[in-house]
Amino acid sequence: MNSKRNTIQRQLIYNAVKELNIHATAEQVYEHVHKAQPSISKTTVYRNLSQMAESGELLNVGNFYGSTHYDHNCHEHYHFVCEDCRRVFDVDFDFSGILSKLDNTDDHKITGFRLSFDGKCNECEVAC
Repeated sequence: MNSKRNTIQRQLIYNAVKELNIHATAEQVYEHVHKAQPSISKTTVYRNLSQMAESGELLNVGNFYGSTHYDHNCHEHYHFVCEDCRRVFDVDFDFSGILSKLDNTDDHKITGFRLSFDGKCNECEVAC
């Protein structure tokens, strides 16, 4: 991957993820970037998001309800996904002790994990 290619586009995409600050989907990032740069294509946005996640510039939070979500916050943290509004929220809790308990399970060397929780966010719970 040539990380110097499309520097302006990559910066626009990174800024969109950061400005949206909602664990945005590729579609949401595209809509945000397209307003500022109408000539940018969906393919360019999707490709750059994938490359930026692969290089560690962005975090691929995971695929929830058919859409991959991205985060500019790349430090190790966990997520909560609302079953109603489908928004993704950060969960601040230290689960690092899990690794020491699972290490070498079934002769596998575990080097990391992803963890997400499902339920209803406060707004959706109150609306019920």
